[in-house]
Amino acid sequence: MLRLSLGAVRDRWQLFAGAVVAVALGVGLVQSGLQVLAATDRPELPPGLSKFDQARIREGYVGAATLLGMSVMLAVFLTVFVVSTTFGFTVAQRRRELALLRLVGAQRGSLRLMLLGEALILGVLGTAAGVPAGLLGTWAQSELLIRLGMLPSWFRAPWDTGSMEAAAIVGIGTALAGVLAAAWRASRIAPLEALTELPEGMPVMTGWRWFWGLSATACTVVLVIAAQAARDLVAGLMIALVVMISGSVALSQLSPIAVPLAGRLPALVLRGSLVADLARENVLYAVRRGAATAAPLIVLVGLLVGLWGTFGSLAKAVGEEQRQLITADLVVGSEVPASQDITVASPQTVVPVTVIRQAGKRKQTVYSEAVGIEWSAYQRTHRLRPRKGSLDRLVGRTIAIGPGMSAEGYKLGSTVTAVIGTRRLPLKVVAIMPETLDVGDNFFVPRALAGEGRTETLVKVAPGNDIRTVARRLEAGGEVRTVAEWAEARGEVQQRGNTGIFAVLMGLAGVYAAVAVVNAVVMAAADRRREFALTRMAGLTRAQVVTVALVESLTVVVIGVLLGCLVAAAALAGVAAGTANTYGVVVLAIPWRLLGLILGGALLVVGGTAAATAWTVTRHQPVSLLGGRD
Repeated sequence: MLRLSLGAVRDRWQLFAGAVVAVALGVGLVQSGLQVLAATDRPELPPGLSKFDQARIREGYVGAATLLGMSVMLAVFLTVFVVSTTFGFTVAQRRRELALLRLVGAQRGSLRLMLLGEALILGVLGTAAGVPAGLLGTWAQSELLIRLGMLPSWFRAPWDTGSMEAAAIVGIGTALAGVLAAAWRASRIAPLEALTELPEGMPVMTGWRWFWGLSATACTVVLVIAAQAARDLVAGLMIALVVMISGSVALSQLSPIAVPLAGRLPALVLRGSLVADLARENVLYAVRRGAATAAPLIVLVGLLVGLWGTFGSLAKAVGEEQRQLITADLVVGSEVPASQDITVASPQTVVPVTVIRQAGKRKQTVYSEAVGIEWSAYQRTHRLRPRKGSLDRLVGRTIAIGPGMSAEGYKLGSTVTAVIGTRRLPLKVVAIMPETLDVGDNFFVPRALAGEGRTETLVKVAPGNDIRTVARRLEAGGEVRTVAEWAEARGEVQQRGNTGIFAVLMGLAGVYAAVAVVNAVVMAAADRRREFALTRMAGLTRAQVVTVALVESLTVVVIGVLLGCLVAAAALAGVAAGTANTYGVVVLAIPWRLLGLILGGALLVVGGTAAATAWTVTRHQPVSLLGGRD
């Protein structure tokens, strides 16, 4: 069986090239990710840093570790996805070959062993290529995390043998895991199928595909209905994350049905010429080929557009929440003196703080920031009120727990120790604020305790005065923004924090989707030599055949992106309902630029690959291909 496996890989290397690349990428990413992850467990801090700076650096290490963990899991999942897709396609294309083996006496177990042997060879080849790539990946990931601000400039990830061994196990393991379903299907091929080429012998929708597709569809529909019924922003956000996964699984599993159905829409446009008619019919008839190309795009668009839209909507909702919670008119980047055209000036000074409290039998230390406020002015410019206690008592040596720490178990009336500057003060907790989407404010203290720090002032303009005139007068003291502009900037700050994470995950998912789609196009073109030869014998030129393949592939790309958008829209529907119920307006961030980038990139990559492979497989005279079987 091993000799048969080696022969199959050697003779059909075009079919397996994408799987080898996917395994190599997976091994390289897992190895580099684990190596950097191991280094983040042992943070090296230079001497002379303050406790606050040390805490911020450690927080960055935790964020980097979380991102790396997500990247490693995503790499493993996508590797299995690409390998399983490759072997599923190869089993369909080699159905007659496998049936011939059964006809001459090969047992079902032997076919399984042959395919597992092929997967083992691919795993070894991919691992051999991936380990050196992991060295480059370690440097690249470290540099990326440093540029994103998660890791300090002095960070280095030393060589770790355990990471390489784990990556090798993952590479071979994912290759073997990806072939299991295809090996089982191959073992079910009847020997008599070697004597027929009827389409009925090659079912596209298997029982398991029906089961997973319909189950995921039912789950998605129930979740979308639940999100609409809940009309709660947090519930909508949580449900959206699950809908992206279940919807992507549903449409990718049902893609042999969904692609031809959706293909009838662009098919209305593809009319008027022989080339367009042939491309349209190929899309509607060659469901296996279209599904293999569209499925990775459905998953890519559904996950990326859905995730970006969800977290972008969350960041936008932060700004809307702050706009509705503040009753002031202007925000000035400095302290503002009293004047006749100002009703209230509420200065807020932000300073580093260390808060120490007794949590059960152990002490808990938090390195954060405190906002020094004047409670009377604060309450006249903010609608947010404590859920426990009162800000009226925020005088002297007291502290209020802000929205960012309100769920951390602080008790009203308890005493904590706060280090502000060089002062170490016992402070009594007099108020606990409710949670908000913006968790930037962790602690409030009387402004007299804050000392010097970064100050901004919320200004309420006196009735009868023009806000723009007052804003121009205050510009000499610092930047002046309206509350709407200031609130929008708060949301943008949170979105910038998400952008780095999504840049990593998008790049990773995009690379794998490109490998999967290109792999599907190359495998399909390699199996269409006789089809292309027949069309040329029927009178089409070589350029027309290439154009048919190009138009067909581009149509499938548009269908895949449209179906992926359907998944993303289902996920964002709950977010829209939640924001409408919470804030009275729909707050939704639709990533049009990202969607355009994915569509443009997919059209370019798939179109170029389809044209190049079609041109390559039509280089021989059609008579030579029709004279015998490939």
